[in-house]
Amino acid sequence: MGMDEIAAKMQERVSGTDFNSSVKFDCGDDGAIVIDGDKAAVSDAAADCIISLSKEDLESLVAGDLDPTSAFMQGKLKVDGDMSVAMQLSQVL
Repeated sequence: MGMDEIAAKMQERVSGTDFNSSVKFDCGDDGAIVIDGDKAAVSDAAADCIISLSKEDLESLVAGDLDPTSAFMQGKLKVDGDMSVAMQLSQVL
């Protein structure tokens, strides 16, 4: 799955929600996706919170096969910035 496809799936999930912060999913050389409010797009824009993880783990997260809390505890993802924003987003994704 490409980054555009992942962003489209994220867009479906955040569209119409009351999420009003910004989060960047940074997958290193594979690219980044920014969710800003109820919009998701492939972008490297600044965000309130940056979640660093592999593209494969991001795919699993979006597919529902990877629990965000478990991934954090296992070191599969790292959170920089406002942790409360990441927690709000976990309720949406």
